[in-house]
Amino acid sequence: MELGHLADHFDGVAAKVLSRVETVGHGSHQHELAGTRAFRELFGAPAGSVPLSTRFIWATDETDEPVVEEGTLTYYDARAANPHRGAEFRLYYPAHVEAMKNAQPGDVVFIARQKDGSVLLIVAPSGSSVAAQLDWLFGTDALERHEYSVRSNLNENRDELGLPALYLLDMLGIVVEPIIEPAGESWLEQLINKFGSKFPPTAEFGAFARSTLPDLDAREDPDGVLMAWLEREELLFRTLEHHLVTDTLNAIYIRGQVDVDQFVAESLRIHNRRKSRAGKSLEHHLIAIFNALEIRHSFDKATENDVRPDFIFPSIEDYHDPAVPASQLTVLGAKTTCKDRWRQVLSEAERIGQKHLLTLESPISLGQTKEMQTQKLQLVIPKPLHSPYKQEQQSWLMDVAAFTELAKARDQHGPSSNIF
Repeated sequence: MELGHLADHFDGVAAKVLSRVETVGHGSHQHELAGTRAFRELFGAPAGSVPLSTRFIWATDETDEPVVEEGTLTYYDARAANPHRGAEFRLYYPAHVEAMKNAQPGDVVFIARQKDGSVLLIVAPSGSSVAAQLDWLFGTDALERHEYSVRSNLNENRDELGLPALYLLDMLGIVVEPIIEPAGESWLEQLINKFGSKFPPTAEFGAFARSTLPDLDAREDPDGVLMAWLEREELLFRTLEHHLVTDTLNAIYIRGQVDVDQFVAESLRIHNRRKSRAGKSLEHHLIAIFNALEIRHSFDKATENDVRPDFIFPSIEDYHDPAVPASQLTVLGAKTTCKDRWRQVLSEAERIGQKHLLTLESPISLGQTKEMQTQKLQLVIPKPLHSPYKQEQQSWLMDVAAFTELAKARDQHGPSSNIF
């Protein structure tokens, strides 16, 4: 699937760890960010005070939805009246925006110039996974720096986007339109011919996505095949979504005016549908992987107190059979993004001490993975998503192939049947 490149959306980005004097109420009341070289590379030399249309974003691990505000940065040379002293370019930010009100010394700020000249200013807490993910997305290597790491004139041949980048850009409000067409009939034509002008059930849609990649064999490369299936379904879903949503949004326009309430409601439906479908998509493709590898499993079955883990291996019957030792049982949670929700898995399947969690989130902060290890939670990350992690994390991560080998080895009865 072709998701494009970072350069399709941004001209450049600068990032750094915030100092005390750059944050509101922490030793300075100037409400300014200073970065002479960085800002000149991003915006050039200002002629007077230049307003920059800006989206301010406060993003944390605690919530799925960041705090987003529209506003203006002012770009200027603080020494314009004294040119003999040399330029000192600054960005003045409004003190009332939540991103900067919440910012603490040590947090990370990302300043990205979009293709239309507008700016994203994103603040993420120190040590958070979202800070690590944004640093990886932008390729800034800023987490340990106290001066700006700058990437200007982004090259379209670098920074190819994948699913983790797509999820991050969605969070930032950046629309990515995957583009790839098969020979002959277009994807949209195939989708409409099969499903009509409606969204089909997620299991049916996922099965169709897998059918468009008939040469892939999950037995040979479960990690690569899982990612290929997920990316193909994302492409097909967004192709159908664009077609169906365009008609819906066009109907909201009434005599050249917009029904704002309907527009907001439809936007929320689109957003919630994307999140819900992505999670179910991962579950259905994992079921297909386990079936292909003849690994017995139970999906969404109750353990204690009607708690329902995503997957129990080898079966829920084995789990409830006291004659089956806990050493032969495995539990797996599956979440496209986990943030702080990974702790939910700890309370699932009380018989099993070591929990497993498969996620597409990449990377996760070193602090979080250390806490996971302490809590006996093993991360399972598809192999293609390992590289953004630090080397010491990579040596601990489990990939899909290793997990399936573990689950199969613990099954004392073999693949006589699958239980759903």
